[in-house]
Amino acid sequence: MATFDYAEMQATAHELIEEFGQAGVVTRITPPDPVLGGEPVTTPYTATLVPMAYEARYIDGTNIRTCDMQIYISSVGLAIEPTVGDVVTANGTDYAIVNGDPNKYDDVTSVVFIVQGRK
Repeated sequence: MATFDYAEMQATAHELIEEFGQAGVVTRITPPDPVLGGEPVTTPYTATLVPMAYEARYIDGTNIRTCDMQIYISSVGLAIEPTVGDVVTANGTDYAIVNGDPNKYDDVTSVVFIVQGRK
């Protein structure tokens, strides 16, 4: 039985996001040390992404709100895996990630990151 090539799917997703998307930033905010204190550390990572509004049929007002965006982020060249607590900057607006899906079908290769961003 042949194995599926997820790296090829990743490359295809990257090409589409690069063609139709835009440059953006994923910012990871690391909290201060609980013992030593200090200031939170923000680290920006450049990314290629496509922000899209949710279709009205998915908006329930609780889990998905009107202002939420579904953001497709290319995993190629991104040093981190976007997760809840990170902030995505797209179209000049900051969106806090409230939900995400790394799309790791083989538990190794992230094909594309799909996150739910909230203003």
